[in-house]
Amino acid sequence: MPRAEANGIELEYDTFGAPQDQPLLLIMGLGTQMTAWEPGFCTMLAERGYYVIRFDNRDIGLSTQFDQKPEPDLFAILGGDTSTAPYFLADMADDAAGLLDALGMERAHVVGASMGGMIAQELAIRHGERVLSLCSIMSTTGNRAVGQPSGEALAAVMSPRGADRTQAIERTVTVQRIIGSKTPEYAVTDEVRYRRAVDAYERSYRPEGATRQVAAIAASPDRTEALGTLKLPVLVMHGDQDPLVDISGGRATAAAIHGAELIVFPGMAHDLPEPLWLAIVDAIAANAAKAIG
Repeated sequence: MPRAEANGIELEYDTFGAPQDQPLLLIMGLGTQMTAWEPGFCTMLAERGYYVIRFDNRDIGLSTQFDQKPEPDLFAILGGDTSTAPYFLADMADDAAGLLDALGMERAHVVGASMGGMIAQELAIRHGERVLSLCSIMSTTGNRAVGQPSGEALAAVMSPRGADRTQAIERTVTVQRIIGSKTPEYAVTDEVRYRRAVDAYERSYRPEGATRQVAAIAASPDRTEALGTLKLPVLVMHGDQDPLVDISGGRATAAAIHGAELIVFPGMAHDLPEPLWLAIVDAIAANAAKAIG
């Protein structure tokens, strides 16, 4: 996969579709590599006439790591002292804008999932002229009164990362079992979870980066007021069974943005179930079609 210099760092990225088509940038979530945007999903978007770009956020996958940064004090950050935060969501949004620069793209449709939705929102706030349309999936506004995880989901995500390969993979399977969709038509087997966990581990395993990304989320301000200034097509999608980012986060995001459309998927949790790909892609394409320019 190629790599680009963006915002002073290097970002690993990948593309699907024809370069002459409208760019569509996919931004993935906390501690998750770009490969979580499954090739089949990306291909479906490309077949709608988009040049699809997925990339590893900073500190994850094969993009620049920030291991030289001191360990963040999460308790202090949650208390309002952000001095140990290694970076903020705004920096990650600037990374995405820098990637567009590196690829010679003035504007793009932007789709973000979970933390990627937060970054996508921040990108539209900071670089509105670069964003044709915005889609925020299973994400939230930064207001701590909404979008909070269940106790079980929080404990799973913050659990020890694993001392070796076997423990790390088993932990990933456990986390995905807890936060993923359990509705029979959407749930995947442990065999599928295990395969995905192995593939992710063998591509890159940098758990310290995920901890720094948690700090970036915690240290970043509430975006609600700024979201109210957006003037572009916005789609918000959320599952009503999401234990990691409660659906109140999606509802608050849609409520903050004038004219935003909210789609709720019954039975979906914190994942992108393959049986819903067609509906999700249809909705993204319909929202993108509203863009001017």
